[in-house]
Amino acid sequence: MSFIWYILIGIVAGFVAGKLMRGGGFGLVMNLVVGIIGGVLGGWVFGLLGISAGGVIGGLITSVVGAVLLLWIVGLISRSSRNG
Repeated sequence: MSFIWYILIGIVAGFVAGKLMRGGGFGLVMNLVVGIIGGVLGGWVFGLLGISAGGVIGGLITSVVGAVLLLWIVGLISRSSRNG
């Protein structure tokens, strides 16, 4: 059952991050990928900062923050490759 929660949190986190960063979602599969990678990235960053977020809401917040960071980094890389 927890695996299903991870998938649902990943989809929601990817969708929210897509809305925040560029105004739209990426589709179900890309939302899932962005959300899962964002969850890992967010967990790593929160760990570095000594922040612990538990439960479904904490996992969602961690995933959204990580997904926003991921999209920001990808945006920087894609902008620099177009300009350079």
